[in-house]
Amino acid sequence: MGFFDKLFKKNEKKEEPKAAAKPAPKAAAKPAEAKPAAPKAQASTGNPGPYDFIVPPVASPNDDKIPAGVRLEAADLGPLLPGAPAGGKIKLAVYWCAACGGCDVSLLDTHERLLTIGDMADIVMWPVAADGKEKDIAAMDDGEITVTLISGAVRNTENEHMAKLLRQKSKIVVSYGTCAVFGGSPALANLVPGGAKDILDYVYTKTPSSANFQNDYHKDAPQIPQEKTQVPEGELTIPTLYDTVKTLDQVIDVDYYVPGCPPLPESISNLLAAVAGFVYNGVPLPPKGTTVGVTTRTLCEECPRQKTGARITELKEPYQVDVDPNVCLMEQGILCLGPATVGGCGARCTRAGQPCRGCYGPTEDVQEQGASIFTAVASLFPILDEDPTCGEDKIIEIMSSIKDPLGYFYAYTLGKSLIKRAVTEKTGGN
Repeated sequence: MGFFDKLFKKNEKKEEPKAAAKPAPKAAAKPAEAKPAAPKAQASTGNPGPYDFIVPPVASPNDDKIPAGVRLEAADLGPLLPGAPAGGKIKLAVYWCAACGGCDVSLLDTHERLLTIGDMADIVMWPVAADGKEKDIAAMDDGEITVTLISGAVRNTENEHMAKLLRQKSKIVVSYGTCAVFGGSPALANLVPGGAKDILDYVYTKTPSSANFQNDYHKDAPQIPQEKTQVPEGELTIPTLYDTVKTLDQVIDVDYYVPGCPPLPESISNLLAAVAGFVYNGVPLPPKGTTVGVTTRTLCEECPRQKTGARITELKEPYQVDVDPNVCLMEQGILCLGPATVGGCGARCTRAGQPCRGCYGPTEDVQEQGASIFTAVASLFPILDEDPTCGEDKIIEIMSSIKDPLGYFYAYTLGKSLIKRAVTEKTGGN
């Protein structure tokens, strides 16, 4: 039996004796005792509703043939208010490194299951919801936190310090969201050859609003934020901005990965089910390194749009095309990263007429997502049986219609790519 089956297998054990359980009001205990057998998981049809728990298979070495789109009824996650685990509430931390904050907020997409999290765990840090302090985390014993979700890339000294501190204090660390897993949009800063210095110079002296301010007030000596500033109250410090943005696992050891920009409710429910199964029933956690919420297929295989093998002669943005709702976007000349992106999201973007941007990252068999999409685009060049050639000029013409190839093909995964970052070549033999 694979991990997925074990994880969601109905618990056949009888209820523990009341003496061993945490005291609870009788009214709260009755629903759990009278709970009917959970219905068998059924294939999902149509788009998921806001309270459906559609859990794609967990990617693991033993489960590579489970179909995507398995519907979990609420009963499969246990009672909504299960009470604290037998050993008492676990500790949960959520931290936000270099990111937009969407991953932090995405936990609210668990809807009423947020109450389950509250019953199961004491949240010791969660930037958008709980006022946890660094000093409080530092005062904890090593490993005292059961699970920590860290979103965002590692961009500066504060990000790295908090990531290492939470790793030290946590039994399990989850790389949560695409920026933490692959570097995400923050890692596009790695394309600036001069690193942090050039970025700060551009932001504070070259952008129109900043340039106007500098010209009006600091024309002779442009002001750029300093890491240390002396004020009457003492010394103020800000984090040091790194030249290279890193993924979370390039800085600390990571146990599990949950991609997505932000992670979908299905993936969050999958993760919640795994943690709940572990703390309440002792169900083994998945193997270390598991990526939660992805399939072993590409997004193209999940996308319902028809694929006819039509050739492309130019690439366009969606607003330039009267999009056919039934035909593959790539075959309509819209650049889509579906062929190079792992499935698990249910092809939400392409179903809505928008191309995949690749936020789930590459499939297990592909390391370089950018190179993979280059190959996919090339496979649709106008090379036909009756004319099996495509001149260099035509290839250049098609590819030149992509305004920002690096920014497009590596929008989410530059931090994990072979390219890593742009560099300035030294001259003079040094």
